Amino acid sequence: MADAKVIPFDDDRSRPGGLPRAARRRPPVSGTASVSALPGQADAPPEPEEPGEGPGGGERGAWDRRIAGGLAFLRRRVTGEYDVDEFGYDEELTDQVLMSLLRPVYEKYFRVEVKGVENIPAEGGALIVSNHSGTLPLDGLMLQVAVHDHHPADRHLRLLAADLVFMLPVVNELARKAGHTLACAEDAERLLRKGEVVGVMPEGFKGIGKPFGERYKLQRFGRGGFVSTALKAGVPIVPCSIVGAEEIYPMIGNSKTLARLLGFPYFPITPTFPWLGPLGAVPLPTKWTIQFGEPIPTDGYPLEAAEDPMLMFNLTDQVREQIQHTLYKLLVQRRSVFF
Repeated sequence: MADAKVIPFDDDRSRPGGLPRAARRRPPVSGTASVSALPGQADAPPEPEEPGEGPGGGERGAWDRRIAGGLAFLRRRVTGEYDVDEFGYDEELTDQVLMSLLRPVYEKYFRVEVKGVENIPAEGGALIVSNHSGTLPLDGLMLQVAVHDHHPADRHLRLLAADLVFMLPVVNELARKAGHTLACAEDAERLLRKGEVVGVMPEGFKGIGKPFGERYKLQRFGRGGFVSTALKAGVPIVPCSIVGAEEIYPMIGNSKTLARLLGFPYFPITPTFPWLGPLGAVPLPTKWTIQFGEPIPTDGYPLEAAEDPMLMFNLTDQVREQIQHTLYKLLVQRRSVFF
C-alpha cells in the first residue's frame, strides 16, 4: 500500500581597543612568505576547519555513514543477528529496505496526500478500518507507508491479509517480513493487546474485485468480526478512506473461467490488461488521498458487549457510513483523477 546529529571565545573584548577577529585578519600579500602579526599580538594558529567544510566534505561524510550502515546491515543479515517477532515481522528489514522500495511509488508515482493521521493514537493498540479497491491490493501497501512515514509517534501498521497472500511464493515471505498476518480474529486480538496498530479492510476480495462502474461504493463489511475484536481488546476503531486506488486498474471485465483455473477469486480485464502483456500490469499514475477519521472508542463497553450482535451491527454500520461519507466528500473536493 518506507523506513534513514566551541568556538573558543577569545579575549578581544577584554583587551582595551581590541579589534574584532575579522578586522585583525589580512589577506596574504602577493610575493611574501608570511604575514606579520599586529603589534602586541602573537601569531595566531590557523583555525580548525569545520567538519564538512571544503568541496564535497559534507557529502563524503554522509556517504561514508551510509556505506558503514549498509555494511553493518548486511553483516547482521548474514550472521542472523536480527530480531523477528512471533508473526515473522522484521522491523529492521521493513524500515531500511521495504519502505525504501515503496516510498518512491508512494511519493512520486501516486503522490499520496495524507490527512488526519494524528487521529491514530500515539500509543497503545488501535484498529484502522479502511475501504479496499484497485484490482490489486496496492492500497494496503500505500496505507502502510502513510502510517510509517507520517505519524508523529513513528508507529507501524500491521495489516491483516487474506490467506491467498500467504499461499503465493515470495509474496508470502515478504508479507510476513513486512508485518502482515492472517486475517483471523485471534491474531488480530493478540496484536492489539500488544499495543500494535492493526489495519483491516473488511470488504476483502469483494472490494478490490468489483467492476469499475461500482467504484467508491462500499461493499458489505461482513458480520462485524473486526468490531468484536476491537471490543475484546478495548481499542479504538479509526475509520480510513482512500481515494485514487479505484482508477489504477479500471476493471471492465472478469474472466471467471481463467479465475477458476488459476484458483483466483477473479481474473481482471482492464483497458490495458491482458492486451498489452506485462506492460498492461503497470498501474495508472492516479493522485491519491488517504484520510483518517475520528476514532470510535470501544473501551467504555462491558466485556460481554463483544457477544451482542445488535451492538456489533450498529458499530459496523457506523464505521461503514463514516468511511462512505468521507469518500464522497473527498471525491467532491478532487480536481482530477491524475492531478
